[in-house]
Amino acid sequence: MRVGMGYDVHKLVENRDLILGGIKIPFEKGLLGHSDADVLLHAIMDALLGAAALGDIGKHFPDTDDKYKGASSIELLKQVGKRLDDECYMIENIDATIIAQKPKMREYIADMEKNIAEALGIEKNQVNVKATTEEGLGFTGTGEGISSQAICAVSSMYDHMSENLAQSGCSSCKGCSRQHN
Repeated sequence: MRVGMGYDVHKLVENRDLILGGIKIPFEKGLLGHSDADVLLHAIMDALLGAAALGDIGKHFPDTDDKYKGASSIELLKQVGKRLDDECYMIENIDATIIAQKPKMREYIADMEKNIAEALGIEKNQVNVKATTEEGLGFTGTGEGISSQAICAVSSMYDHMSENLAQSGCSSCKGCSRQHN
């Protein structure tokens, strides 16, 4: 099993939609960024890519590339999920925290979890999203921005195959003379 950690932060500004977890949240400000600036999904993508040793979102979706200008982070998350699938990684779980003084997130969290699970093709019970304030401290506490942290666990399909083979009497796939289906 591998573990990845992600973090993202964006400044709150006027005349932008506030998108978190793929949900448009009614608020007088939104997050400034090249894409839709969804800090929650950006932190999750970085955690997933990190767990699989595949770099970070800046490597895959650079903010210098105009094709990602205004991009939906849900669509980018789907691409990260496909990349993990291509590399034979399975997502075990995701745990993420949104750090914002305002707005309150509680009523949106279930939909955020649903969006994340659907985008990655995993079960909703593999995704946990929380929100907290910083009691008025720091840039998030004063309402200058919103940040998010995420951690995830992934496992390689090859790890599962080796475990299953070991349980069936095979000590290793590498150099094994048995035929496996």
